[in-house]
Amino acid sequence: MDDNDRALLELSHVDTFYGPIHALRDVSLRIEDGHITCLLGGNASGKSTTLKTILGMADAVNGTIEYLGERIGGMTTAELVQRGISMVPENRRIFTRMTVMENLEMGSYLRTDKDGIKEDLERVLSLFPRLEERHKQVGGTLSGGEQQMLAMARALMSRPRLLLMDEPSMGLAPILVQQIFDIIVEINQQGTSVFVVEQNANMALSIADYGYVLQTGKIVLADTAANLQVNKMMREAYLGEM
Repeated sequence: MDDNDRALLELSHVDTFYGPIHALRDVSLRIEDGHITCLLGGNASGKSTTLKTILGMADAVNGTIEYLGERIGGMTTAELVQRGISMVPENRRIFTRMTVMENLEMGSYLRTDKDGIKEDLERVLSLFPRLEERHKQVGGTLSGGEQQMLAMARALMSRPRLLLMDEPSMGLAPILVQQIFDIIVEINQQGTSVFVVEQNANMALSIADYGYVLQTGKIVLADTAANLQVNKMMREAYLGEM
């Protein structure tokens, strides 16, 4: 296959179960290199399950998951990080008893290129100047928005080619949500592909190139973000125009 035809990450006909519960049903989606792709849907639609399946935390019973043409099912998180996939989990999940700087150092723990690590540290601190101001502060004492910034910065310290983000707007004030999404765009412009899983459809579509919509584990819409923003079903169900 020509590299131009190959997605950065591709799920093909994936089924995932939690015990008897059929959580993902025949899910196929592509994340193109250099793009921001979003996955939208309400609670219990299967969004987080999709991320868990990509990361091997939930098993795909059927279908394939390929990253740069290589099947990644069964790989450990460390193996995925080494291949260039990093995750910003839901609810931040920073190391609350470690300082900001210690959290960032944990993000690069699989790397040995000291010059590259130093370069990336400078880059993330320029992206998140608030973290530089608080670099000696313990993570658990940061505000929710600052913790989200730290979780993103920590993930970037592994120098990912693909950044997975689970509900980055959750629990944040609207002004902070705008700030976080502006930074996601900047991260993308610096060369990192981003896969954003979000309930805030308006915000996600405003920055994405392409979007998918999940309902009860099935993809019900897939189109460019611009087309989804004017799609009648999308506007009625997710964009607040009942």
